[in-house]
Amino acid sequence: MTRQQISIEQKWRETLPELNEKQRRYYAAREAKAYGFGGVVAFARATGMNRDTINQGIKELESGNTLQGTRIRRAGGGRKKLESHQPGLTETIETAANPKTNHKVLVKWSSHSIAHITAAVAKRGFTVGLETVRRILHTQGFALRANKKDLEGGKDHPDRDAQFQHINMMGLKMQLQGQPILSVDTKKTEKIGTMKNAGREWMAPGEDTKVDVYDFGHKDPTKKGRIMKAIPYGVYDILKKQGFVNVGIDHNTAQFAVASLTSWWDTRGRQDYIEATELLLFCDSGSSNGANNRLWKWCLQQFANQTGLTVHVCHYPPGTSKWNAIEHEMFSFININWRAKPLTAYEVILEYIRHTATKGGLKIEAVLDTNDYETGKKISDEQMQEVNLAGEAFHPEWNYTMTPRM
Repeated sequence: MTRQQISIEQKWRETLPELNEKQRRYYAAREAKAYGFGGVVAFARATGMNRDTINQGIKELESGNTLQGTRIRRAGGGRKKLESHQPGLTETIETAANPKTNHKVLVKWSSHSIAHITAAVAKRGFTVGLETVRRILHTQGFALRANKKDLEGGKDHPDRDAQFQHINMMGLKMQLQGQPILSVDTKKTEKIGTMKNAGREWMAPGEDTKVDVYDFGHKDPTKKGRIMKAIPYGVYDILKKQGFVNVGIDHNTAQFAVASLTSWWDTRGRQDYIEATELLLFCDSGSSNGANNRLWKWCLQQFANQTGLTVHVCHYPPGTSKWNAIEHEMFSFININWRAKPLTAYEVILEYIRHTATKGGLKIEAVLDTNDYETGKKISDEQMQEVNLAGEAFHPEWNYTMTPRM
């Protein structure tokens, strides 16, 4: 072999890796024709390409029937997929992934790993690899999914959307009048102690935050050894985008909820809304500020009497508490701020809440409520007669007004 032939073969080998399948075929065909007699054999020997591929390229060039555009292969070209050689493979993989699969559902799910599904399919006589199983599952609409908190019990109320429209109209009305609009709710109760807190944070090499193996919490020596807990009741000012949290240490009752509202008024509301005569509350339908909670309404009347404010209340329909503004405008950012940090004392919780801030300007004040609140407190019919409650025409159980008794 001459030096010229060696340089030509080296050029072929160096050029081929830069080309796609179609480009290699046509390049090989042109070079083989230019080489002359024996060009196909010489090119195939030098590059390792199949002679049939080179001859196919020559035929396409001579006939003018070459592929145009970005397409590399003709329709139907290339190796057939594994499921075409093994009938029933797709159905077997679906069944192994989820025996209860509903074929009418677009997106399906499975709790099995790809390896387990592949092993189960292999036991049924099929030859298949991990990547093929993964590809077929994606093609069939399967996806890895986690649990989603979305069910709160009961069926959707037929007037749910209408109640949301009513809430929006009430908010717009109060906004035009410059009256305060508050979203209120109780955040999840937190135990006090060196316990694991969900989330992760950046740490220097070798640093770790050690926490207790068991999440029992610290005991309060002043409360007969009762586990110490923090009950954050939040008040979110929708217009000013400012927050307030009253951290209780006893029980989450309606009396505690209204005490938190009173604390907000004395701390912030009275200063921010000097000329306020009315107040609008958005709250859930259950728990301490529930729509059917008589203690909530009775305590709210006492708040109206003390402040002289007319209090409008709009409850979110059952099953829609996650739409309450305080959940995604304030509580979510508190969770982000103290993630992966043990809540070892009340002062620690207060500081984490106070240092929660966002680019939108959210700032939160936090106070500690050391009062005790009696559970199971009943409000008699005689006491309810003292409540100046007027229900609105649309769902009065969700929408009502408290006027102060002077």
